[in-house]
Amino acid sequence: MQVEAADGLVTPVSVRAVSRHRAPPFWLQVPVLLLVLVAALPLFYVAVKSWESGWHAAWQLLWRPFVFGLLANTLKLMVLVTVGCALLGLLLAWCIERSDLRGSRQWNVLLCLPFAIPAFVSGFTWISISPVFEGLGGTVLVMILSKYPLIYLPVAATLRSLDPALEESARMLGYSRAQVFWRVTLPLLRPTLFGTSLLVALHMLVEFGAPSIMRYQTFTTAIYQQFELEFSNTNAAMLSALLLALCMVLLWLEFRLRGRGYARTGQGVARRSAPVRLGRWGLPVQAMMLGLVAIGCGTPLVMLGFWIVEGSSASFPLMKILETLGSSLSLAFGGALISVLLAVPIGLLVVRYRGRLATLGERLPVLLHALPGLVIALSLVFFSLRYLPALYQTTSLLLIAYALLFMPMAQSPIRVALEKASPQLEEAARTLGYTQLLAFLKVTLPIIFPAIAAGFVLVFLDTMKELTATLVLGPTGLDTLATAVWSHTGNLEYAAAAPYAALIVLCSGLPVYLMTTRAYRGRSGDAR
Repeated sequence: MQVEAADGLVTPVSVRAVSRHRAPPFWLQVPVLLLVLVAALPLFYVAVKSWESGWHAAWQLLWRPFVFGLLANTLKLMVLVTVGCALLGLLLAWCIERSDLRGSRQWNVLLCLPFAIPAFVSGFTWISISPVFEGLGGTVLVMILSKYPLIYLPVAATLRSLDPALEESARMLGYSRAQVFWRVTLPLLRPTLFGTSLLVALHMLVEFGAPSIMRYQTFTTAIYQQFELEFSNTNAAMLSALLLALCMVLLWLEFRLRGRGYARTGQGVARRSAPVRLGRWGLPVQAMMLGLVAIGCGTPLVMLGFWIVEGSSASFPLMKILETLGSSLSLAFGGALISVLLAVPIGLLVVRYRGRLATLGERLPVLLHALPGLVIALSLVFFSLRYLPALYQTTSLLLIAYALLFMPMAQSPIRVALEKASPQLEEAARTLGYTQLLAFLKVTLPIIFPAIAAGFVLVFLDTMKELTATLVLGPTGLDTLATAVWSHTGNLEYAAAAPYAALIVLCSGLPVYLMTTRAYRGRSGDAR
């Protein structure tokens, strides 16, 4: 498109820029508005319950040793796991990307395999070995082994993309390798390291499965106990308010750190930096990685095999297991489908249009990702019982909770694909007589379909492992793989829980393997 200026010159104008100043169509605004309203329910629920109890009652409820103990437990778990994951992820990423470690491609895959084992599954296998793993120490161990890939993978990708000329220039100025790392490499990694560490910290605040199974009480386990065992929505809402306050603090830190990365002009040379020779440290590093994989992945798999073969409580009701697997697959499919259907219009609104609704749609995923699943579930229980009793304990309400929890995971790849899809193709279709909706369906949708499929798979896998919302909102008699593991473990029936846990690991392991091998192939392609 071209626009004639006042001086007679013809200036090209981006169609993307023009479209961002138009009002979004009605069919695009409706789903975004509905999602914003539903996403506001958890905050409104906490505010209403707090107002009903009164300030005096809320103060008496929160200002007591029990709440202080919960706060201390939650913060200790968050700090220990975050620091442990940051140190481990940084060390592993440097060894893989900057050293001459043998078999780095194979290690890259093996180091990510613990990510395929959900934390509550790993926790149940560890406490089945011995009760000594219950409490803070065992929970920290399990969570570090489960979450360190969240830091390792982004830091490794950042190391892979850094311009090696920066480090080489520092070496030419006389800096040692250690000085180059502390003064050049680490500052370049700091935004990625801090951002992913805040993500891990946020996960620790809202984690429920592993602390519950390993008998370590945090805010999330206490909220569930108040709701499920003591039937106290007010107490649960008060604790939820404190948990939301902690989440908001981390979100504020995330927004402050966002965009403080380092950039370079030009593409530079497509090559890797010269690897650092490990020398005599090569064997200890190999042994360390082997031990990490054995502890993080081997121990849970071996214990699952042991309980399946030798456990005295193993009855293996095949039909019940298949029925539970079918329930998990159908719920995961429905949750992923709804999440994708909501993520597409939000992505379009953010990328193609400008305004308050687009800004809200851009920040909404971060807020949803920070909300604990338990708080979302309790808010949906509150509003369904008060305004739509027929919706309570139905599959529809559970699918709504899944969409609120996991829609941000689908939006990220979809938004990236939409930013790369030229709107000029839609404009060309409009000139041929297509409506705006039909032009999107015929032109843009096929282009972004691979990203939609990727988002669908991500949400599908996480929904298969979801525990808290399913426990609170699931219809009576409904069992999923995650809830079956949780209920059998609570009754110390480790062998009965093993088949369900093994199916979860099986459903998660293949995508993780494909993701890591594809990432390494991308690294080789960049080097070439």
